[in-house]
Amino acid sequence: MTTTNDSTEATVSAPAQRISLPDLAPDYYKAMIALERAARQGLDPVLAELVKVHASMINGCAFCIDMHSTDALKNGEQQHRLLSLPAWRETSWFTARERAALALTESVTLLTQGHVPDAVYAEAAAHFEQAELAQLIAVITTINAWNRIGVTSRLSPAAK
Repeated sequence: MTTTNDSTEATVSAPAQRISLPDLAPDYYKAMIALERAARQGLDPVLAELVKVHASMINGCAFCIDMHSTDALKNGEQQHRLLSLPAWRETSWFTARERAALALTESVTLLTQGHVPDAVYAEAAAHFEQAELAQLIAVITTINAWNRIGVTSRLSPAAK
């Protein structure tokens, strides 16, 4: 069998969007936007984007992965760190603080797989002031809500 790497090969279209929450549930959608703004207040923007990308990768939300990867890069994040988020434990380029945030993100996102263990919470609490930890939890919770909206309604990133 012969395979080619033909750059003229057509891409596959994204699945059709199922429903538009901004059109059909506008008050809810506006409230989600307000929740997003409130959640990220007082949190380092690069860390917030790392958390959003990581949760979105776990949840398989292509729209959010694309959006928050782009935002992270605009805020100064490095591409190799974004690409290695699924294997963050095997890298040396995430700080102890970022590792605590990523572990908390996984526990909150995968809530049915052991809830949020005391050790994960304690590690996050050791690296974040209480108010900042509250905002981190808010960001994690909010991106998980956005991921569920994106995946359920089949939001797709724009072609590039």
